[in-house]
Amino acid sequence: MSRTPLRILIDARVLGKGRKSGVEEYTRLLSEHLLAADHENHYIFFTNGLRKPFFPETFESKTNASRLAWRMPNKFLDFSNIVFHRPFLDRKAQADIVLSPNINLLSTSRKSKRIITFHDLSFLHFPEFYSWRARLWHVLQRYKRGADEASAILTVSHFTARDIVQTLRVPKEKVAVIYPGINPAYKKVSKEAVDDFRARHGLKQPFILFVGVLEPRKNVASIIRSFSVLKSKPAFHDLKLVFVGRKGWSYDTIFREITDSRAKDDIVLWGDGNYEELTCLYNACEALLYPSFFEGFGFPPLEAQMCGAPVVASNRSSTPEVLGDSALLVDPWNIDEQIAALEAVIGNASVRSRYIEKGFENAKRFSWEKTARDVLNLFKTL
Repeated sequence: MSRTPLRILIDARVLGKGRKSGVEEYTRLLSEHLLAADHENHYIFFTNGLRKPFFPETFESKTNASRLAWRMPNKFLDFSNIVFHRPFLDRKAQADIVLSPNINLLSTSRKSKRIITFHDLSFLHFPEFYSWRARLWHVLQRYKRGADEASAILTVSHFTARDIVQTLRVPKEKVAVIYPGINPAYKKVSKEAVDDFRARHGLKQPFILFVGVLEPRKNVASIIRSFSVLKSKPAFHDLKLVFVGRKGWSYDTIFREITDSRAKDDIVLWGDGNYEELTCLYNACEALLYPSFFEGFGFPPLEAQMCGAPVVASNRSSTPEVLGDSALLVDPWNIDEQIAALEAVIGNASVRSRYIEKGFENAKRFSWEKTARDVLNLFKTL
């Protein structure tokens, strides 16, 4: 006896700007793999924006997908959700399940099942890492109420799951840990492709790489300081430092740090990189340095490992869970540890080779196909 297909509403507003940060990548790739794996249920993607928001064309071409597209200011919609608890999007979409890929919540009726993805609770533990606008936005989201009312909470690491249970007082049975996958666009490429990329972009010297938003939570200042000290040593005199990522809040303090650095002439601000550029940068770098203070999961270290780059990363929050012994883990507040780890992984061929191989093996644990299957199983339990 066949059962009635489910109608699943996914809040896709986060895709509207066409960026590639963690939450956007999570939403896009999860949606893409759900559509590929599930030919029984129907998916409705909610988009909104006064200007026509970006939306992947491949989603609309799927027979099991449709789009609920509104054209109003998102601030107005957020205000209506917060103050009036309206509109009920699940009724308009006739949805059985509503999936929010982050905590920017839509109002829903009690007829549908609600799944909310919490990536981390950094905004609670470290409010100083956020601008006053971002702090106000998080307060207005009423995340505690959302967690209480949700049918299930989906999270991306056991670290975050424990944090949700302890901090928000949510029953642990309500929280499902489902690891995200890694974008298959990131892979090992040929030496010829790397050499050509280096020549085209003037990157003939060896370089350390950072990928992420330029903001305080990512601990960018310590990267600049570690690099400046490392450059003063004869063995690393030729090194460069490449930052890839858009400007976040308080980036002016980061730029002052660069200006004051004695190694400022060897620091490259790449800006946002596309998949081809990032793949080549990961392949070409001496190491990825990622000493973030707080991560719910953290994609760049795994992307780097997929491309054969050794990783030096923070030993805090979810990073040890995600990377295990496949990377050199350091105290993000200790610059000496960062420098020693970089010296080991850049200056010692056997250490470098060991962490490259461990990185490849570790990255195999994360697959978007498995993520989609696990989320589908969560749908079924509801």
